[in-house]
Amino acid sequence: MKALFFLRHYNDIDHVTPIVYKWVQAGHVADLVMMGARSSVNDYRIRFLDGHESVRVAWIGDIVGRAKLFRMGLQKLLRNRYFRRALPGFLTPALDRAIGEDKRFAFWRKIGDLLLDRSFPDRQGEASMPGIVAFDWISGNSVFPIEFVQSVVASARERKLGAISLPHGDSPHASFMVRVEELDMKPRMKFEPAKMFDTVAVPNELCAKRFRPFLDDRRVAVLGSPRYCDEWLARLETLLPPSPLQADDTKFKVVFFSRKEDFSIFWEEVARAVRIWASFPDVELIIKAHTRGGWRQPLSRQLGLRKLDNVRFVAGEVHSSHLLDWADAAIDLGTSVVFEAVKRKLPVLSADYLQAARLTIGEYLPECALTCRDDAYQKLERLLENGPEDFYVPAHRERFLREVIDVPDPEVLPRYVEKMESLAR
Repeated sequence: MKALFFLRHYNDIDHVTPIVYKWVQAGHVADLVMMGARSSVNDYRIRFLDGHESVRVAWIGDIVGRAKLFRMGLQKLLRNRYFRRALPGFLTPALDRAIGEDKRFAFWRKIGDLLLDRSFPDRQGEASMPGIVAFDWISGNSVFPIEFVQSVVASARERKLGAISLPHGDSPHASFMVRVEELDMKPRMKFEPAKMFDTVAVPNELCAKRFRPFLDDRRVAVLGSPRYCDEWLARLETLLPPSPLQADDTKFKVVFFSRKEDFSIFWEEVARAVRIWASFPDVELIIKAHTRGGWRQPLSRQLGLRKLDNVRFVAGEVHSSHLLDWADAAIDLGTSVVFEAVKRKLPVLSADYLQAARLTIGEYLPECALTCRDDAYQKLERLLENGPEDFYVPAHRERFLREVIDVPDPEVLPRYVEKMESLAR
C-alpha cells in the first residue's frame, strides 16, 4: 500500500512522523510533500524518514516549479481575511474578478492532479496498489487553503483513493472556549471542513468532540497519541540531535512553554508570574516561544523579563525534548508538549489561573494546578525543598495516560496503521 502525506510545519512533522514511521515499518510505501518552508526537509525527523528506501520526500516548490508556487501563495493570500481587510476597498472586488472562484478551483485541481499523478501514476487508469492521501487536521484557520485540500481529496476520490485527516497535536485544554474570540458553546464551524475526509483520527475524546458535530461517530477514530506514546518516545530519543543546552547542577531548572496571543491568556499576570518564579535565586528559568507565531506572543516582547539574570528566552532552534531533558520541572500555559513531561514523571505546574480556560493537565492532575499567585509561589517552593520525586498522585497520572495518551491502550501506532490500511483503496 502507498500513502501520500502532506505536511506543513513543525507541529505536523512532530505528530505525523511517528505514523509515517510505523506505516513504512509495516512494509508500506510513503511519499511526503513538504508544503511549508524549504528548510523543513532538513528537519531531523524528516531526514530520518528519508533514510528509508520506501520513503520519498520532496518540497512542494521542487515539484510544481516557481511559477505555480507563486500562484499557490497568491491564491492563499487572497483568501486570507486579514489580508483582505488591509486592502483598499476597491481592490478586493477587482482581485476577486481577476482570480475568481472558478479560476481558483481550476488551478487547485491542476496542482492536485499533478501531485496525485506523481504519487499514483497507475491511478490514471486502473489501480494496482491500494492508496490513501493523508492531511493533518484541516480547519478554517489552516495554513493549507481549504480549496486546495478539497481539490486534492476530490481528485483522490475519483481515483478511488482513501482520504484521512491525522492529528497535528493533542488538546492541552479541557474546556471548550479557549480562544480570545470564543464566547459561546456552539460547535466551531472552522472544524466543518473535516467532513470531506473518510475518517478524522484523533488522540482522545477531548479532541474528538471538536469534530463530532460534523461527522458521525464512525468517521471519528479515537486512536491515542502518536507523538506521546511509549513506542515513539523511545524511538525519538535515538534521533534527537545533540542538545545546545548546558546543565548547571547547582540550579533548579524550569522550562516554561509559552503560547500565541490567540488564546485567552492574561498576559500581564503571566509576566508577574515569571517574576515570582524568577525571585527564587536557585531557579534558572527558560521560556520557550511557541513554534509558530513567535512575534504574536506578548511574553516574547516583555523586555523587562529579558533583563532578569536567571531568565532567558529560546525559540525554535532548541527542541522541546532537549528542554525536557534539561529541566527539573515544566510550566504549562496550554501546550501539549508537557504531556511528554508527564510521561517522564517530570513535575508540571499547570498555570490555570493565568487564563480564561481550563488546562488538561490541571483537570486530570490536580496536584499540578496553579489556581492563584500563592500556588505559583508555594508549589515551586515545595519542589525546591522536596525535589521532584513523588510529585504525582499515581492514580491521577494513570488516569491521564489511560484517557489522554494511551487510548485505549499503549499500542497506539499499530492502530493508526490499521486504520489507514482499512481506508486505502
